[in-house]
Amino acid sequence: MSSDNYQIYFDCGFSKLRAGAFNKIDLRETFNAESNFFFDHTDIDLEIQEIITFLEKNTNEYVDNINLMIDSSKMQSIGISVFKKIDELQLRQEDIQFLVQEAKQQILKYYNNQSIVHIIINNYKIDDIDYDYLPINIKCKFISLDIFFICLPEEIIKYFKNFFYKINISINQIICSSYAKAINYKDNFSLFSDVSFIDVGFNKTSIITYINNKITSLIVLPVGGNHITKDISKVLKTDLQTAENLKINFDKNEIYLDKKDYSLEFLQKIVFARTEEILELCTKSIKSNLITTDQHKMILMGEGSKILDNQYKNKISIMNDIDFLEETTEDICQSGFKLGMGINKHEVVLVPKKLAKQGFFEKLFHFFK
Repeated sequence: MSSDNYQIYFDCGFSKLRAGAFNKIDLRETFNAESNFFFDHTDIDLEIQEIITFLEKNTNEYVDNINLMIDSSKMQSIGISVFKKIDELQLRQEDIQFLVQEAKQQILKYYNNQSIVHIIINNYKIDDIDYDYLPINIKCKFISLDIFFICLPEEIIKYFKNFFYKINISINQIICSSYAKAINYKDNFSLFSDVSFIDVGFNKTSIITYINNKITSLIVLPVGGNHITKDISKVLKTDLQTAENLKINFDKNEIYLDKKDYSLEFLQKIVFARTEEILELCTKSIKSNLITTDQHKMILMGEGSKILDNQYKNKISIMNDIDFLEETTEDICQSGFKLGMGINKHEVVLVPKKLAKQGFFEKLFHFFK
């Protein structure tokens, strides 16, 4: 029996896998699973198989397709404006599709090693009047669109496509994890029109910024939680696995540390020094894109940030301006599910056309209604 009643969202991080099965009829019924922590993808096939077995057992359905959530230290965001003179007075949806396709072709021409995964229309300018959404039955002579593209490297997409294809699972949709999470959590900060989400991963930190409730930038820094682990390993002269255990339990290791030549306070200094450096880089990147920071909210999230929470704000001076958001496996997978179901009305949906044998798909366009 194929997966007809459930939507499966698979978040493939570099150091951990998460998956959620969401009942299409009863949205309250969900099943979630996550893998163990890993440093490389040597045993990723075993971890994925264990999660799939868990989902199939609990949903009583065969998993033959998923929605894939991924991030990368090499992902890019690109903003572009395109315009068109309208010969006919009545603006048609075909005119918008033409402009989106034109912008898409320009991106693919100059970023041919990237694959477009999200297309967001931030603004419609019709005869010099700005609109957040496309007006219905409007007459005009000129229209321009401000479009925001989020792209992921072709190599990482092909890697996961080929992997899942080998185990007879097709991919319906590809979603940028940090973007999906930011969209989902943004409703929790509705009092702030300007907000940035700092998503600390294994080898990268992504920063998604909204100004006036519109996404304006996605910046990726090539530094993450694994760099803290490497610092601990280097300074304390220990292996990476031990360093990782020390990092995630750095406030619970007094007995272990008493047997060593270093103290809990020394370990905390290593952790907080690198963390402060990462957060300083993030705030500089955010502030360089802002006119004013007076009403700007910064939210820290991601697997790499779990060593911190609001009780450690006094340990890192820069944390006084940043709130920590604790997220669960269900939160992460639900972010992908909500985005896939159309919560972002600014986004043009990329619809996959599956090719059974080749394992690749062609992207077509439609708009959320």
